[in-house]
Parts: sequence; structure tokens; C-alpha cells
Amino acid sequence: MSTILIVEDEPDVLLLLENRVRGAGHEVLSAIDGEQGLELAATQKPDLIILDWMMPKRDGIDVCEELRRHDPDHRLKVLMLTARSQRSDVERAFEAGADDYIVKPFSSRELIERIGALLAPATD
Repeated sequence: MSTILIVEDEPDVLLLLENRVRGAGHEVLSAIDGEQGLELAATQKPDLIILDWMMPKRDGIDVCEELRRHDPDHRLKVLMLTARSQRSDVERAFEAGADDYIVKPFSSRELIERIGALLAPATD
């Protein structure tokens, strides 16, 4: 079972994500802002983070960049899940170190499939 940290400041979206991810068989950790997300990432060592962009205290881009400073090999997977849909936003997220990007509103099925793809063992 993988551990997934969800960093999302909207309570309804957070609850939906928790239910979908838990329903897919993963352990779930939750944070409501970027600072709390970084703290949990450091102490709980999740396998993947679902990260919103627009949050209080520290935004998702700042959080992603901070995570990558401590994990340049991308052992920890980061999936940005955000309402920001401009091509420049997507590019900025990948430049910050995101492994994948989904725009809200999102398909729960697609989210779970992308989580599975990110967590799948690499094949050579």
C-alpha cells in the first residue's frame, strides 16, 4: 500500500480526494496549506503528493521546488492538481519539478489511473 499526501486548501475537494484515493487502496495523509504539506512530507515520507497550486502560506509551486531541493532524483512523485489551466502554468509546474499535472475539474478515474502510473515500478 502506498502513502499519498494530499495538499489541498478547499475542504470539499480535500474530502473528495481523500475518499477517492483511500477507496483505491492507498493510505492518505492530508494538509490544508503548503507549510503543513512540507512538514508532513518531511516527517511521514509519502510515496506521492497530490498538490494544489493556489494555497495559503506557501503555494504549490514553492512547495514543489522545495521538495525537489531535497529529492532531485524524483523518488517522491508530485502530481499537481489545480484550476490553473494555461499552457504556461503547466510548463511552470514541470519546471518546478512536478511529475504530472491535472486541471480541475477532474475525472476521479483519470486521477486514480495517473496515480497508478506514477507509482508503478520503472521498467528498463
